[in-house]
Amino acid sequence: MATKEPEIITDKTQMRNWSRAMRSQGKTIGLVPTMGYLHEGHLSLVKQSHRHANLTVVSIYVNPGQFSPSEDLSTYPSDFHGDLRKVMSLSKAVDVVFHPHNLYDYKNNFKNNDVNDSKRSESGNAGSGVVSCVEEKGMGHETWVRVERLEKGLCGKSRPVFFRGVATIVSKLFNIVEPDFAFFGKKDYQQFRVIQRMVRDLDFGIEVIGSEIVRDEDGLALSSRNVHLSPEEREKALSINRSLFRARSSAEKGQINCKELRDLVIQAINDAGGRIDYAEARLETLYTLYGRMKTEPMAPNVDQSSFLEYAYFKHLTYLLNSTSQIVDQESLEAMEEIKSPVVFCIAAWFGKVRLIDNMEINIMKHFCN
Repeated sequence: MATKEPEIITDKTQMRNWSRAMRSQGKTIGLVPTMGYLHEGHLSLVKQSHRHANLTVVSIYVNPGQFSPSEDLSTYPSDFHGDLRKVMSLSKAVDVVFHPHNLYDYKNNFKNNDVNDSKRSESGNAGSGVVSCVEEKGMGHETWVRVERLEKGLCGKSRPVFFRGVATIVSKLFNIVEPDFAFFGKKDYQQFRVIQRMVRDLDFGIEVIGSEIVRDEDGLALSSRNVHLSPEEREKALSINRSLFRARSSAEKGQINCKELRDLVIQAINDAGGRIDYAEARLETLYTLYGRMKTEPMAPNVDQSSFLEYAYFKHLTYLLNSTSQIVDQESLEAMEEIKSPVVFCIAAWFGKVRLIDNMEINIMKHFCN
């Protein structure tokens, strides 16, 4: 049991001053960014920070900038006092818990925020019309950090504001806490690589360290959202990790065709009653297409119903390939065959809960062993 309660800081200026005072004494600082509702995966990051840094800061902040208004910001689980008990249960203390109220509050420095944010969001997100909860509420924030290539694909296809929101809030936390090390779990593999690339490209003097996925005893990857799964949904969700382990085993036995491995995992999840991610996006896209077809002239001799069926097939194929991808571990580019270290990424819905998981596959290392 930790003998020292962490200092709780809510003001960003006070947080920055604390960090600078500690660094002036020659101390190194590790940062564990979280959105709270901590589980053993988060605590493993804290333990890793203890091994690398003299002092550890855990940030607890549910970031509205990475949620669109239709996502689960309002229902994201929260238990701040429970989180404090968990960090205090560790054998070595957490030095600071940084728990700001709103990192997008600029004390009314902007006027007419509702109108201006609406106009900016339409032009600032590739004309998609998709905004984050920050823009919807007219907070006045207009600077976003984007890792343009790595944020595309995988989760970025169905959550178009997610990675710019993550990159932006992590940049803000880095500028406030000024850590020497930052720790991220690899369950959010694309997020981990996006942050690594951002740190490289923007010359942050911070070492980003990834931690392996922490799983429950039955193999389900730990997630704060797991609390929303019913017992039946949780049992069905085990199809994700079980099929990923089978895919890795198949690869190690010589199956290097990525389509065959993807089909294995998708079939297992479908059989268990899961829904592939992007299903809602697929319907929205098709309805939008159909609406345009009814109002815009078609090319001569093109039948609307036949064209819609073709578009559905093409889009469904695209979604199946996007939902379950085997990608290069560094570039996140999709692979057709496993010829280098890859990661198998999957996103699926069980009930109303979206779950992500992944499995790193390095067959060369396996064969060398």
